[in-house]
Amino acid sequence: MPSPQQARAQASAITSGKTVPEAEAAPTSQLRELFDGPRLSPGQRRIAQYLIDHITEAAFLSITDLAERVGVSQPSVTRFAGAVGFSGYPALRERLQSIALRTLAGGTGAATEHRSNELQAAVDAEIENLENLRRDFADPDRVIWIGRELSRSSPLTVLGLRISVSLAEYFAYAARRIHPDVRLVTRGGSVAYDALLQSREAGGTWVLAFGMPRHAQETLTAIQVARTAGLRVALVTDQALGALADEADVTFSTGIGSRLVFDTYAAPGLLAAALLQAMTDADPERTQARLEEYEQVAEQHQFFLKD
Repeated sequence: MPSPQQARAQASAITSGKTVPEAEAAPTSQLRELFDGPRLSPGQRRIAQYLIDHITEAAFLSITDLAERVGVSQPSVTRFAGAVGFSGYPALRERLQSIALRTLAGGTGAATEHRSNELQAAVDAEIENLENLRRDFADPDRVIWIGRELSRSSPLTVLGLRISVSLAEYFAYAARRIHPDVRLVTRGGSVAYDALLQSREAGGTWVLAFGMPRHAQETLTAIQVARTAGLRVALVTDQALGALADEADVTFSTGIGSRLVFDTYAAPGLLAAALLQAMTDADPERTQARLEEYEQVAEQHQFFLKD
């Protein structure tokens, strides 16, 4: 009898192409399309991040109010509008308002929030993050592609420092079931540098990095070291723009829950699982062989309790 992992690997391959053509991309994804292309200055990145974080309010601000909220000058906002492809701030604001109005029309808004206690509100926020991720997955081609690239990288290095350790450990633990050489890096500084350089020397081509807030300087430095060594970097983070995303070759950004004292990671965890699924799909024969071998070892040494 196949294990649950084997059964799911056989039955749940990701389908390429836009599986839900009518699904509209999440607001953050639409804004990312607007802001990701050009190389933005630090001040322009602050404007972009403010718009992403506060789209339903920021879309209706005057240029003066937006500049004041972000802490930049009005000419900086005008230059930002030009940098992302608009004739001026009015044209940019019109586009932002169309996104904001659709967001407001489709969301539950404050009508239900006042009936929620803090724990329920935290769950509601994570549900919204998952709904946005679901809309992003309407076109899974980028996930499929990076899954294929990660699968081919041998060794494959997984990097997660400080608060991101738990996500990196989860991914590496599962990836070792389907990939012959997964190297986990959870310590920064010279330890991370040694691991990254050794991975490249051993033939590795990719690093999967997790960067959750508070974003650590040592994570940025490790990504820069990886790039300098010749490794490509796929990043899972909460911000489409910023210092970490600037250094990565591919960035997957998704919301985190921030209603409680400590952040919650439902959407990043699901995104990590989707990348694992894409890796299994990239080499189904290897996946099946490795899962069968693992099940034999697990049975022989009685790793798990009998259900």
